Amino acid sequence: MASAQQNESESYRVIVLDRRGTEVLLVSNGDRQILPVVEIPRRQRVAQNLTVAVKNELGEEVVCLFEPATKPLADGSFVGYQAAEHLRTCGSSKMPKRWVPLSNLRQDSFIEAHDYAAIKQVVTLCNEEIERPSAGPFARLGWFCELRTWIESVIEPMGLYLNGKFRQVNASASFSLVRFETEGPALWFKAVGEPNQREFTITDALARSFPDYLPKILASRPDWNGWLAWDIEGRLLSEFEDRATWEKAAGALARLQVQSVDRGSQILSSGAVDLRSAALSKLVEPLMGVVAKLMQCQTSIAPPILDHRELAAVSDSLHSSIDAMEATGIPDRLGHLDLNPANIIVLDTRCAFLDWAEAYVGNPLFSLEYLLQHARRAFGEDSEVRTKMIGAYCAQWGGVVSPAAIADALTFAPLLAVYAYAAGNETWRQTGSLPVAAAGYLRSLVRRMHREAHRLADRGVLCLH
Repeated sequence: MASAQQNESESYRVIVLDRRGTEVLLVSNGDRQILPVVEIPRRQRVAQNLTVAVKNELGEEVVCLFEPATKPLADGSFVGYQAAEHLRTCGSSKMPKRWVPLSNLRQDSFIEAHDYAAIKQVVTLCNEEIERPSAGPFARLGWFCELRTWIESVIEPMGLYLNGKFRQVNASASFSLVRFETEGPALWFKAVGEPNQREFTITDALARSFPDYLPKILASRPDWNGWLAWDIEGRLLSEFEDRATWEKAAGALARLQVQSVDRGSQILSSGAVDLRSAALSKLVEPLMGVVAKLMQCQTSIAPPILDHRELAAVSDSLHSSIDAMEATGIPDRLGHLDLNPANIIVLDTRCAFLDWAEAYVGNPLFSLEYLLQHARRAFGEDSEVRTKMIGAYCAQWGGVVSPAAIADALTFAPLLAVYAYAAGNETWRQTGSLPVAAAGYLRSLVRRMHREAHRLADRGVLCLH
């Protein structure tokens, strides 16, 4: 039972600094100190769960700053740390905590020396962040109070005021996602850094062009790559189990894409990825060249390595499919490479789409294919769900694209949607060796392309050499 609970949670040692950055919150253990430790659910949002745990366990309201980089210990184990800034005391503590001046701390003040090293690292980063804002604005102390002051200046002319309640969802030195409550509608503040920094300009452009499909932006902070938007009072598509709602989302996606006619240049200039046919064709050989090297670097026997002949066959299939897809006459439109049910908010009369860091201009059916794959996971091999979602999607393209053309294009969509996702991700283009996880994931995507190409060949649509 204990082992099962450990697998479901993970521990974080929390480095809570006061607002001046001169004291740290510690827990006494005899004549020495330890950092407060909290347990949060594994594989869930760290900032959101950690702030709740600190409030429940320590009676303190904090805002997360960042996770300091740490190395494995001598025994190979890993200790997770989270830097946080203290906002206020809001309850009683379950631990014997106390504030200790940083100037009083020494390595022998702690039971474990790596706690002292982590505190020194956090204090150094917080202080240097004030002098080097390019490293990320959300590592420094005081950013949260500055943010609240800025939000109040935006909403007070509207007769709105923050009521003090907030929920921090994501946190890092350059990323932030926080929900603020007012006496009226709630607000969201989001800020992005590399590699998703372009989401700032893309979201701004799309919110202006398609106000019915994105949250309304009230104000922006270009110095933080951040924006303030109204909360949308709906539910995520992932929360719905009825097929009709998924059909509604497919129809809304099509309407958004139809309305993006003549906006391609504007969307591309905002930072979206160019995945039009010509761009896709040019990327086949460079991508496969990288994958060929990654296949040779694979150390495990399984899954099988694709050799040069098999990769060449995938390349041929991609070129043929791109040509066939272009022949259907489906025009290039706005697309979303990360379209999933957690990025779609469903309301009574419409749907809103979030998280546009992976926006592209190209064949719109790639986005539909991603949504269909998520529906497959939600409903299993239910052909009726797929048929009705495609029907709802096609119904919005009347006068622009025929259902027959979409049906032809959907033949090639499973292969090309995987390829577009891989090619549109800039990770494979970086110089030097890819991280192990990224290399493995890219190999898995190409294996998926290989399988899809064989399915097309089995159906007599393509010929594999």
